[in-house]
Amino acid sequence: MNLKSSIPTIGLVSLGCPKALVDSERILTQLRAEGYRISPDYEGADAVIVNTCGFLDSAKAESLAAIGEAIAQNGKVIVTGCMGVEADRIRAAHPAVLAITGPHQYEAVVGAVHDAVPPQHDFKQDLIPPQGLRLTPKHYAYLKISEGCNNRCSFCIIPSLRGDLASRPVASVLYEAERLVKAGVQELLVISQDTSAYGMDIKYATSKFHGREVEARFLDLSRELGNLGAWVRLHYVYPYPHVDHVIPLMAEGKVLPYLDIPFQHASPNVLKAMRRPANQDKVLDRIHSWRKICPDLALRSTFIVGFPGETEADFQELLNWIKEARIERAGCFKYEPVEGAKANEIAGAVPEDVKEDRWHRFMEAQQAISAEIQQGKVGRTIEVLVDEIDEENDEAIARSIWDAPEIDGNVFLPGATDLKPGDKLKVKIVEAEEYDLIGERLP
Repeated sequence: MNLKSSIPTIGLVSLGCPKALVDSERILTQLRAEGYRISPDYEGADAVIVNTCGFLDSAKAESLAAIGEAIAQNGKVIVTGCMGVEADRIRAAHPAVLAITGPHQYEAVVGAVHDAVPPQHDFKQDLIPPQGLRLTPKHYAYLKISEGCNNRCSFCIIPSLRGDLASRPVASVLYEAERLVKAGVQELLVISQDTSAYGMDIKYATSKFHGREVEARFLDLSRELGNLGAWVRLHYVYPYPHVDHVIPLMAEGKVLPYLDIPFQHASPNVLKAMRRPANQDKVLDRIHSWRKICPDLALRSTFIVGFPGETEADFQELLNWIKEARIERAGCFKYEPVEGAKANEIAGAVPEDVKEDRWHRFMEAQQAISAEIQQGKVGRTIEVLVDEIDEENDEAIARSIWDAPEIDGNVFLPGATDLKPGDKLKVKIVEAEEYDLIGERLP
């Protein structure tokens, strides 16, 4: 018998946000520890896991389509993730699904795999790297510090999908981060649903990291991660007052000068309807004070246009606000109803053509802001991290401290094909585009 052909093999399709990607990595790590092989395609798998997204109706449609494709290509399909809470809807569309579980139900997913494809332990196959299996490139990794969320934004159903805030013990997070760095990870991307709320639910409990008691606080966690020798990038940070205390760490170079803050809007009327903090003038003052402490700070954010009840005056207030705040990296979404969200009850639906017009106007204004900021970087020497080598175009594709992978810009390095992913180096910026930079290596 061929040993390789007798080893149970699982495929995986991972949809949605980086938090779901981390869930997929945990599932694969557990399966690999039990002796399963991981297949890169449907044909080579004994069964396929589809990790779904269930936040927007369009994401649900994508998830159902992915489940259908997996059934057609493989036949044995296990569904997990955020859309797993709508098991009846999934089974109505795809009755052949073997099992359905909700988000971060790792044991249930692995149990379903056992039922479909029983494990066959073999000590030669059960070895996994100490950092676990990951779906990102070797030089960066997502570090999830908590599950769930205590906020109740009217457009969001995440708490009903993933529950309330549940923070990991700080020592667990730090030891995982340390293993990743020792394995060659050059950048840690800290994620959760509400990163700056980290530790609130466990009353900032201490735990021991290398014999030292460390509190489960946003500031303490950021400081400890900053001592590991990798880039530390903070995502999904609500602008609570204690975020102010992390800015000096950025000025010192301990943490990247980058904050991903989901502002969503600027009009007090819209923010109130969204059930978001509505004092944006105060936030502007804080942004200005942050930049005095750390002039290199880059802010990334997401905004929604066309929210129910949004008037032209509300939208104009948003445009004025982003011009004043000078958000370096901004994404904009046209409001889309989410099944089960309170926002569906708000009167004043905005017509689709108006949403489309506002989206274009927002992106045009943001592009001008970004282009001006990018132009100011020409002539500077900065550190970059190489992501890939493009032999066809004879260039290396890298990122600066102001760019998160896949969502922000790039730094293109013409002729630098002798570099490799994960390399860090100093470059001089010689040209700027609206979102990307062109650099050259220093002699």
